[in-house]
Amino acid sequence: MTCVRLFRVQIAAGAALGAATFGAPATAADLALKSPAARAVYSWTGFYVGAHVGYGDGTLGPGTNPILEQGVFFPPTITGGIGGFQVGYNREFANRFVLGIEADATFTGPTDLPRRVLGPFNSSIDYVGTLRGRAGYSFGTWMPYVTGGFAWGHSQVRVNDAAGEVISEPGQYQTGWTVGAGAEFAVSGNWTAKVEYDYVDLSRRTLGLNDFGLPGVSIDPRIHLLKFGLNYQLGDSPWSATPTRTALPESSDWSVHGQTTLLPQTYPSFRSPYAGTNSLPGAGQLQQTWTTTAFLGVRLWEGGEFYFNPETAQGFGLNGTLGLAGFSNGEAQKAGAPFPKIRPQRYYFKQTFGFGGEQEDVADGPNQIAGKRDIDRLTLVVGRFAVGDFFDGNSYAKDPRADFMNWAMWASAAYDFPADLPGYTRGAVVELNRKDWAVRAGVFQVPNAPNSDVLVFNTGGAVVEFEGRYSIFDQPGKLRVGVFGNRGNTGNYARALAIEDANPGLDINDVMAGIRKDNLKYGFYLNGEQQIAKDVGLFGRLSWNDGRTEILSFTDVDRSVSGGLSIKGSRWGRANDTIGIGGAINGLSSAHRDYLAAGGLGLLIGDGALNYSPERIFETYYAYQVNKNLTLTADYQFITNPAYNADRGPVHIFSGRIHGEF
Repeated sequence: MTCVRLFRVQIAAGAALGAATFGAPATAADLALKSPAARAVYSWTGFYVGAHVGYGDGTLGPGTNPILEQGVFFPPTITGGIGGFQVGYNREFANRFVLGIEADATFTGPTDLPRRVLGPFNSSIDYVGTLRGRAGYSFGTWMPYVTGGFAWGHSQVRVNDAAGEVISEPGQYQTGWTVGAGAEFAVSGNWTAKVEYDYVDLSRRTLGLNDFGLPGVSIDPRIHLLKFGLNYQLGDSPWSATPTRTALPESSDWSVHGQTTLLPQTYPSFRSPYAGTNSLPGAGQLQQTWTTTAFLGVRLWEGGEFYFNPETAQGFGLNGTLGLAGFSNGEAQKAGAPFPKIRPQRYYFKQTFGFGGEQEDVADGPNQIAGKRDIDRLTLVVGRFAVGDFFDGNSYAKDPRADFMNWAMWASAAYDFPADLPGYTRGAVVELNRKDWAVRAGVFQVPNAPNSDVLVFNTGGAVVEFEGRYSIFDQPGKLRVGVFGNRGNTGNYARALAIEDANPGLDINDVMAGIRKDNLKYGFYLNGEQQIAKDVGLFGRLSWNDGRTEILSFTDVDRSVSGGLSIKGSRWGRANDTIGIGGAINGLSSAHRDYLAAGGLGLLIGDGALNYSPERIFETYYAYQVNKNLTLTADYQFITNPAYNADRGPVHIFSGRIHGEF
């Protein structure tokens, strides 16, 4: 069913997925035109692709008990924060009237769990698509317009049991109409920004729930959408690798990049004499994840920058991202969804204070604006981001969209870095950089409980990292040493075991939930990389935490060692291809393993019993670069003792990866 839904949504999004760009319009003062002549000759004629974010509200009809979606900075609504993609064509006539056609798909935010009102069922709208005409009038580099046309969407009802667990999710497609208005502005190069309001009215349809002893639910969507978007003008040739014209001078004060990654994984059946709540199923499985991210940056002033990264994510890791401590898919989120969900994953300010002296070039890239900066500098970052954006970096094993996929390969697995379910947090980072070394520190929000999507201020996490740079026989290398501590609402393994031993009739997971309080978890990691020849590098990580209390955010690992080899393809005439070969060994503290053996559940694992043995992982991949925008990867992982259980496995996992960068 997930694959069918993915296919339908891909059709709805269409060719616009390649744009992978979200954003809000810049002001005319920020991006002033350099030449009056450019203003005079600007034309809106041509094809375009783009994307949008925004906010929505509305109703699904009386008695539908709608789920509230996260509004980020605004109140939760039936749509919450929204985002999606568009593709279209405009034709400007000699009298300055502009006629066009546009198709788009708009996805809703994730569920606001703390505000979820449980009932026999909850309803939701998953996405809305439109095919609209546009009519506008050109005032040179800006154009007001009206729009309207055909609309469709997908609604869903989640049927709940008495405990509030979802037992079925029937859905239906609905059609209708839409009308709206907006304004679009040419801002830089071939980029335009727009603001648009749309009203969407979908036909009323009744979803039968007789199989669950419930009356039918009439879903009657009436939706208001406010969108802020960016479009990239392709000109008259929509399939050309480069636009047929450059509309305006490019600005050096902003950066737009995007990525999209589709990652399917499968494994054949394996030995599984028993299984528990979080066990990887022994019968084999096929799942996929798909993410699309925009990387938007703007230079605010000298040394000051702001970055915004909205992202849509769809699909699930194997078994819903459960069953392996070193999980096999770095793109898999604990908050998987059958339809794309939009989140503003990153939004942060960055201020760099240069100390003068030698400078280095900064290339244009994701979350990086081209220019120069002092090598000796102090950098301050405040906002929402992933801890791994600034800590535990490695040139050869860091990005599951480009290199190793297993969680224990691209991160120090025993570092329980603070994060919500998709892997992000809010906080501040400060870094002092010198030519041969750097020291950085960060403080972050932590979830309010293990595996929670709610970040809180009353507890927190911190990390300090030292990075040393050196050369051995003229081959560069780096060593990073990090020390971390998190204070969060967790339970103590030894205490839970003692209570359960004294009262054998109690469920140890209920015991653990009842003894949670503010507890400290601390540890360290070592992270090294060494080039040994041109296009050949080694890497390794060693990490450890105290293992006394529950894991809060990342994965069920208390000790981990990993390492491997990365080889570029210059030796066989494929300079941009990469072969990776590596392995990892994960382990648990004695109290942690006793807790699992007693039937305890971790963040990702829990077989109901445990014949303990360290989890061992081998991974190899080949990344084939088709062109500068597209890379295809084949990946194989062999995992013995999955979830530390010698009674189960081994598991052979086969993966493909389609990764586009724009």
